[in-house]
Amino acid sequence: MPRVVQKYGGSSVATAEHIKRVARRIEACRANGDDVVAVVSAMGKRTDELYALAAEITEAPEPRELDVLLSTGEMVTSTLLSMALHEVGLDAVSLTGAQAGIRTTAVYGRARIAEIQTERMERELEAGRVVIVAGFQGVSEDFDVTTFGRGGSDTTAVALAAALEADRCEIFTDVAGIYTADPRICPQARPLRDIGYEEMLELATTGARVMHARAVEIGELYSVAIRVASSFDDDAPGTLIHGEMTMEQGNKVRGIAHQDHIAKVTVRGVPDRPGIAAHLFEPLANSGVSVDTIVQNASVEKLTDMTFTVAPGDLENALRVVERVKAELGATEVVSEPDLGTVSIVGTGMASAPGFAARMFRTLYDENVNVDMISTSDIRITCVIASDRVGDAVRSLHDAFELDRED
Repeated sequence: MPRVVQKYGGSSVATAEHIKRVARRIEACRANGDDVVAVVSAMGKRTDELYALAAEITEAPEPRELDVLLSTGEMVTSTLLSMALHEVGLDAVSLTGAQAGIRTTAVYGRARIAEIQTERMERELEAGRVVIVAGFQGVSEDFDVTTFGRGGSDTTAVALAAALEADRCEIFTDVAGIYTADPRICPQARPLRDIGYEEMLELATTGARVMHARAVEIGELYSVAIRVASSFDDDAPGTLIHGEMTMEQGNKVRGIAHQDHIAKVTVRGVPDRPGIAAHLFEPLANSGVSVDTIVQNASVEKLTDMTFTVAPGDLENALRVVERVKAELGATEVVSEPDLGTVSIVGTGMASAPGFAARMFRTLYDENVNVDMISTSDIRITCVIASDRVGDAVRSLHDAFELDRED
């Protein structure tokens, strides 16, 4: 029988009625002759509620215990969906990440999948059951519960599709697919019919929240085609994320991504000598600070400034680390700016075609948006700008690159 892995996000399972709707969708899929593995997120804002509950107990929850707490949200959904499937006459079984055989590294809150032991899922499928897996979680070698971070249920679904050699992987959410920009701030944004892995990965890592970046990485690595669609609109075709794209497509920019809030740290007056970057960024990495854009100014009289961006939640920790190594670096000053954002244009082929950077910068200039920092890859240009201008920048760039038009 054809095998499909489906993932249902928090908005798709937000209430009991939503879960019943998901059960009917799975029932229809089974009626078409498919074996189904369903991966579910926590209901609605339940994960946020669990974070808030932990904060009422302590300002610094122990990471191991926090992961155990957060994992319960997905477990609740999986059991309720199993009950709903039994109500419509389908045999189903709910599994935690551990029961599904998902083995991970022992990094709480940011665990990575080491292997998936599929024997239990295979037995349940052979017995004719729908398998429902609690997303976002697994277990370490010591059988401690671990979680994958925000959006981690996407990663669970794509990884299971690869491990089970599924025929399809479908990610159901509350939007009609991958849009050319965030439709909440750019009404002209439209859903894409398809997009390549590389482009989707750049969009995901620069702010597009529809897909988890690690899920896209796994999809590309194991050639898992991923369809992103709405669980509320059965007629919308959704967006296919895959490896086969139209050769030399006309409009090289496929999408605009943004981040509303990032923070910047600048270390000034750093001696320009070998090893300085390592002495700065190794302690940051060891403290769990994820650094994004990095810029080093040209050396003047053997001194330079080093600037990097971090998530707002990492700023306080980053400043503590930098102040600790400031004397070792020989830096004169450490300054930060918390109210920044980013806007990015993404598209395969931009590097080999002239004019895209110029058009982006001209558009932002015409919109009176000041560019603080710039970073690029072969298929992306990102500008760091004031956080309160992000929406204006997204809308103006969407117009400038005519993304409202079909390819």
